[in-house]
Amino acid sequence: MKYASQKTTITDISAPGKQRSYNEIIELLDANWKPSKDLSCITKLDQALGKPSKKIDTILVSGTNGKSLTMHFATKLLQQEGVSVGSFYAPHILTYNERFALNGTTISNKAFTDIANEVLTAATTEGLTLTSFELLTAMALAYFAQNKVDVILLEGCEEQIKTLNICQPKITALTRFTPENTEKSKKEIIDALEKNSSDSWIVSADQSKANLQLMQKQAQQKGAQWAMPIRKVAPLNYPFEQLHGRCAALAERVAHIYVNQIATKDAVIVSGSLLTKPKSRRGRPTLEARRQAELNPQKTVEQFWNENHNTLPGKFQILDKEKPTVILDTADNVDAIKNLLLGIRLLHYQRPLQGLTLILSGNNQNIQIEELLKELRYFFKKTSGQIIVCPAETDPDLSNAETWNIEKLTNDLKSMKIKASTSKSFKEAFDTACKTVNDKHGLVVITGSTSIVRKYWHDHKNIKKL
Repeated sequence: MKYASQKTTITDISAPGKQRSYNEIIELLDANWKPSKDLSCITKLDQALGKPSKKIDTILVSGTNGKSLTMHFATKLLQQEGVSVGSFYAPHILTYNERFALNGTTISNKAFTDIANEVLTAATTEGLTLTSFELLTAMALAYFAQNKVDVILLEGCEEQIKTLNICQPKITALTRFTPENTEKSKKEIIDALEKNSSDSWIVSADQSKANLQLMQKQAQQKGAQWAMPIRKVAPLNYPFEQLHGRCAALAERVAHIYVNQIATKDAVIVSGSLLTKPKSRRGRPTLEARRQAELNPQKTVEQFWNENHNTLPGKFQILDKEKPTVILDTADNVDAIKNLLLGIRLLHYQRPLQGLTLILSGNNQNIQIEELLKELRYFFKKTSGQIIVCPAETDPDLSNAETWNIEKLTNDLKSMKIKASTSKSFKEAFDTACKTVNDKHGLVVITGSTSIVRKYWHDHKNIKKL
């Protein structure tokens, strides 16, 4: 995907009543990525659209890692409970459509174009100049409001929280904050909890005691309710329990709170719910009741997790039908890459690998390279394999996103006695990787940024839309 270098604003190419094509909207979004200054523009636009941010319950999912997975799992659980869900993801892999999911179904090009034109017309009429994320946020709120969902799940990182604070979330779910920068983590936490009120919930699966204490303190100051996951990890199938069990457990807690404390607070649940207890009956069940129970056994939460171990397409995926097997992971920080390396080891325990090549390509300038090198050195001491480093493309969601110095990184890896090399392009790196591992039992891992996963789908598979 190409991102235009000229910073064109929405009002530069918009006129009241002008209908834009899908491609024109994409060009507009590509050209206008920059941080939002405050809530003034999005607030005015929200008012012009009829205040959709205030009409529907919202759940904010924030943190450094695991946000998309937590939203994905929470959406499935809420749907199981009969709740209609709108999910606003960030970032996307191939198309902006991926950011909008109505009950798990991605928005169509026509619906995307229609809602974008509606929001752009309102913005132009009000004389507003919006950033791309402000426009996408307004589109999501308007689209889900028009489809009358019960709740909207919003995914936001540090730079996006300010815009998402147009909503007052009923629940704020905080996943995992990396220990790379303590002060930065504290700021992210405080920003994420800025709009919480006395009737809201704060729930977190973070493993840092200091972070949890800060969250609990913030909850007390806001008068909000504080909670943690019911269990440490959800019982997903191997190896996903170890990899994504905490995200699933957080999603279970979020869905449980929403169903029991918000959506059906005053309702009586009779049957068919995973997350609520059915109304108790006195005495022994009748023969008919027992017969119906045998014919239609009640699904348990454990069964649900056993059937829903799959992950988000594109962002983390094991392509075991490929030859060799390919793992895709958008991990772009030390903590996420460490979790990926754990996953590789778990797969190796399950079935010994005959060749392993990791294609690494990054553009996150805030990553602590020294810590990354330590994790990679520890991993390759115990697991045989090699690394190919290649350049990364620009990512619109990151304001500080220039490709790493691949020559220096490769030399640093070699100095730690890790087998490493550089490639001029992803295509060259992938072709080389496939030749170095066994077709049937080898593994190629592609990671380090969203852009490198995008390159795999777009260049190698010639897929423009997932």
